[in-house]
Amino acid sequence: MKAPDRQRSKGMLPVMTLAPWHAAVERALVRYEKRPSALIQILHAIQDELRHVPPDAVPVIANVLNLSRAEVHGVVTFYHDFKSTPLGRHVVRICRAESCQAVGSDMLAARARAQLRIGDHGTTADGAVTLEPVYCLGNCALSPAMTIDGEIYGRVTPERLESLLGALSRTGTVQP
Repeated sequence: MKAPDRQRSKGMLPVMTLAPWHAAVERALVRYEKRPSALIQILHAIQDELRHVPPDAVPVIANVLNLSRAEVHGVVTFYHDFKSTPLGRHVVRICRAESCQAVGSDMLAARARAQLRIGDHGTTADGAVTLEPVYCLGNCALSPAMTIDGEIYGRVTPERLESLLGALSRTGTVQP
């Protein structure tokens, strides 16, 4: 069944849509709309650009893909990589799986929360860093492990954690 035709001006979204996130959503929809099962690709494209999938974008995406809002919302909330609030400019993930827990990752996570002054899944007030627990980075031989912006660090000591987070806070980058 084909989706009903929608009136469009200068692209996919109706004229009355003015929110800042619309341009990013439209770019993702234009890029992937014709691909079968494009929802995941569209959500990733939006999140890559905006650091989250705005809840107000869900009905727009659903309409263009001829899906229900519940279907789109279900995908956004089911997969832990999709966020409905913006991630920090940097994402720190500390492994909390059994191997890492056995050698101190719970203590590392507590130190990270204290140093960043946020809880798990929190973002610093300046929007610089988001802290997330993760349940296996596949680096068990080098436990405890963590990532910063996808870069993996193994055998992380409390001192190394503080150094990495301190460098991230001071310069916006880390040196392995």
